[in-house]
Amino acid sequence: MPTIGRLVEAVGIMKGRALYNAQSADYKALIEAWAAYAGPPSQKPPKTLASHEYLMRIEDPAIRSIMQSIIAERDKLKAQLNVLKSHTQVTVDRRPLGATVVSSPGAQPVAVVTTAAQLTPSEREALQKAVSAEYLADRGLKEGSHGEILNERGRTVFEVGFARAVRKILGD
Repeated sequence: MPTIGRLVEAVGIMKGRALYNAQSADYKALIEAWAAYAGPPSQKPPKTLASHEYLMRIEDPAIRSIMQSIIAERDKLKAQLNVLKSHTQVTVDRRPLGATVVSSPGAQPVAVVTTAAQLTPSEREALQKAVSAEYLADRGLKEGSHGEILNERGRTVFEVGFARAVRKILGD
């Protein structure tokens, strides 16, 4: 009766739940009589899988058998993967690495990240290399007395405090 209730409600005759009331016994009898007259609902033909259609196109029975076993193995692996996916719990922690939590009275705690902690290992290595004496010498540069980078003619390539600022960022 639940499907009839939904049908009656969809057409707009009455609410489906009303068929369960004693006052709706006549409607219920009418619907049951019509169902007996019309007969059971027709069965839908079973859907054939796309993989089955492909298999039927293969004329050679040996190749068809091999393909059938491959498709069965694929389906088994897909089912196992879905089971693993359903039991997997991924936790994403987006808190910055190296952060310290600072709290003050009357305010929410705030994560403070040092500049050095924000660097990836490759970025840290690149900055260390950029201010190293060997690297600068290989390129005809040198560090001045106030942290500036000078070329072989003594002209400033990077301004005063450049090398010192990089070292401060690195925590050196």
